[in-house]
Amino acid sequence: MTEKEKMLAGMIYDANYDPALIAERQECKEMCRDYNDLRPKDMQGREALLRRLLGEVKGSILIEQPFYCDYGYNIRVGENFYANFNLVILDGAPVTFGDNVFIAPDCGFYTAGHPLDATERNKGLEYARPITVGNNVWIGAKVSVLPGVTIGDNCVIGAGSVVNKDIPANSLAVGNPCRVIKKI
Repeated sequence: MTEKEKMLAGMIYDANYDPALIAERQECKEMCRDYNDLRPKDMQGREALLRRLLGEVKGSILIEQPFYCDYGYNIRVGENFYANFNLVILDGAPVTFGDNVFIAPDCGFYTAGHPLDATERNKGLEYARPITVGNNVWIGAKVSVLPGVTIGDNCVIGAGSVVNKDIPANSLAVGNPCRVIKKI
């Protein structure tokens, strides 16, 4: 089994020393650089590059520059997607956004995790768990979403939150760790 196959299967894999994964990340970094270097008013060019970079784009999309991701092909966005400045998506596993998702500045979606055992971690091993964001979700500034998290439909995640557990639909959730404070 290749390291990429292990990554996509949710197994421990070699992210740091596998030449194929390194090459894919380098190619993605080049595309992110190209995207971030486009003129802000070149809306057509920006959208075209995002559609080449990302795994699936169902409708209108706008990601303010700069934007960074690891592979791109594991990112799927629904209709009417907007992300403000400094979006980071580490997409070793699928990251799926529903329709009408709005993301404030400086947010990160991190599917990658590392073994707690230092010997294993120092070998460059990691795992990746999918992240899913439902429809009609607003994510405030400086939110971090950690591996394996699902955020349900119609949620609002308050600024500065660290989302380390699933958030049920129709919730206002805030804090570190993020917790539901009110049903919407």
